[in-house]
Amino acid sequence: ERSRVQSSKYKIVKPISLLNNKSLLHLSVFALVLVHIHSFLPSKTVPFHTTTNIFQKTSCTESILQAKKLGLLTFDLDDTLYPIAPVVDEANSAFARAMNKYGYFDILPSDIVEMGKQVRRENSEFAVTMTHTEVRRMAIRRKMEDFVYQNNLREVARDWGTDVSSLTSTIVVNARRWAETSVSESVVQAVLDAWEMERHHASERHLYPELIDVFQQIKEDHPDVIIGAVTDGKANPLLMTFTLAQFFDFCQSWEDDQSGRSKFFKDLDSVEGNADLNWIYDAAY
Repeated sequence: ERSRVQSSKYKIVKPISLLNNKSLLHLSVFALVLVHIHSFLPSKTVPFHTTTNIFQKTSCTESILQAKKLGLLTFDLDDTLYPIAPVVDEANSAFARAMNKYGYFDILPSDIVEMGKQVRRENSEFAVTMTHTEVRRMAIRRKMEDFVYQNNLREVARDWGTDVSSLTSTIVVNARRWAETSVSESVVQAVLDAWEMERHHASERHLYPELIDVFQQIKEDHPDVIIGAVTDGKANPLLMTFTLAQFFDFCQSWEDDQSGRSKFFKDLDSVEGNADLNWIYDAAY
């Protein structure tokens, strides 16, 4: 999170982590409300004290809430509405099960993570603009190709009564080429779909327990508010049909704008190390 201090009309709001704690969750939502209605704040910055009960009604808060109707409220998702670590772990386990279903045996949940790191290293020039989905798709395909490749080498070595290490370079190169052409894109997509489906199911299972009550209260107090998700990942609350879908109106992901993302990082890479980068913050508003 960032604070803009270029002019007096911007108020410094201390970033607050949203944990599995109802008071902190309320505090975060209230901070978001203040950001949306910053133009109604007094000219002098009012200090924030996290130990103070900011939901206590005062003339200041009442006048602010009466002066401005809450129209838009946005949330981050990962590590904000649920812990991301167990969600990804369970999605990776679904990846391994799907791979086994399609005949790629002895695949570990961690394999998709390690292969993803390898994909980024091999594509270091473009790694920063690659989405999580692009990397994950390439990692799944690469793991399938490696499985087919190693099986081919073992079969040839067994048929010829020799060790894999003794096979000629011609056989090794052809085995790799054959493996690359033998993997079905539809199977890659099916495994990726299994990963993404489990990611959303796991997100619902690990949703912080107070959230539903909080969202219901927001809707009750502000029935016309538009609630959205802004995320850099693949999660979408509209796909969490048993929990969050009923409260959210839209989801905006960093993965949705490939061309814009590429241009952004190219522009960033072209500036000098000591250049004024305030334009980055201006672009966010």
